[in-house]
Amino acid sequence: MQAAWQAADSMRVDTLWVWDHFYPLYGDPDETHFEAWSLLAAMAVTTRRAHFGAMVSCLSYRNPDLIADMARTIDHLSGGRFILGLGAGWFERDYDEYGYTFGTAGERLAALDEALPRIKSRLAKLNPPPEGSMPLLIGGGGEKKTLPMVAKYAQMWNSTSSDLAEIAQKNRVIDRCCAAIGRNPAEIERSALVGPDIDPNEYLAVGITHLILTSGHPFDLAPLQRLLDLAQD
Repeated sequence: MQAAWQAADSMRVDTLWVWDHFYPLYGDPDETHFEAWSLLAAMAVTTRRAHFGAMVSCLSYRNPDLIADMARTIDHLSGGRFILGLGAGWFERDYDEYGYTFGTAGERLAALDEALPRIKSRLAKLNPPPEGSMPLLIGGGGEKKTLPMVAKYAQMWNSTSSDLAEIAQKNRVIDRCCAAIGRNPAEIERSALVGPDIDPNEYLAVGITHLILTSGHPFDLAPLQRLLDLAQD
């Protein structure tokens, strides 16, 4: 993993990401696996250029004030390149195996909504504060709860959908939510997880300006180079 993220960093990617789960989401459910925030600390000190974060970190697994402090610390380790990615959580096995209460989707979203101002407050109290701007990224597509939180709190939003029409619809919802609270929607960067064979122009057409190529072990960086070449064209 370290070799892969260092190679990607040397290719001058904009961002690098890990997921925040305790078990694989596909393939062998008991395959080798590591904890996300420990990897993020390692990424902070073994990369030089790219910004990085968890796509996305599950609020349920850590106290909100602790998340703020961990994020601030990793931001300093990286020289101000950390992105704080957060979500409400959804992978039930993580909760069951590690002793967290899974609850309902509504309860998890309510906890995220309550935690975001708490994280902001803790960041304001920490000495020293984050070194960089440390943008907040929120992942998810719920139009009643998640996207209004994106409009209110986030500097970045990540779509988990691969359906271009659905992505366009979610972007319109974010724009409307911003208008309702008097925020400029251009302040929110829009990203999406993509596979290796996509046409970047199709994503640009629906408002996505930040493409995040998914990859797993063994890491093949040839599709990444293809997308980088297309971006330069």
